[in-house]
Amino acid sequence: MRIGHGYDVHRLTENRKLILGGVEIPFEKGLLGHSDADVLLHAISDSLLGAAALGDIGKLFPDSDPAFEGADSLLLLEKVALLLIEKGYRIVNIDSTVLCQAPKLRSYIDTMRSNIARVCRIGENDVSVKATTEEGLGFTGSGEGIAAHAVCLIEKV
Repeated sequence: MRIGHGYDVHRLTENRKLILGGVEIPFEKGLLGHSDADVLLHAISDSLLGAAALGDIGKLFPDSDPAFEGADSLLLLEKVALLLIEKGYRIVNIDSTVLCQAPKLRSYIDTMRSNIARVCRIGENDVSVKATTEEGLGFTGSGEGIAAHAVCLIEKV
């Protein structure tokens, strides 16, 4: 068994869609990034890649490559999951936390879990997504950006 940790952060900005966990969330700002800037899926991807010692999403999907401009991070996560399968790993579980002052995410979490489970080819009960505010502290608390942490367990099959 191997454990991985991932972290990602993106700045909130005008004129971008807010996409978290593969879900478009109505909000006046979105996350700035080369792809769709889905911090949750990026953190999960990095945790999986790290657990398998396969680098990170910047190595696999560099922001210098125009092919990934505006990319759907659900598709990127699916590629990561398939790479792990190809390398002989099985994803056991994923636990993640989104750090976000606003908007409230509770009503979107089940859909996020479903999306993640589907592309990772695991059960929804093996995926945890939590959200927390930072009580107005730091860049996430002041609404400048959104961050996410993820940990995972994989095993060699």
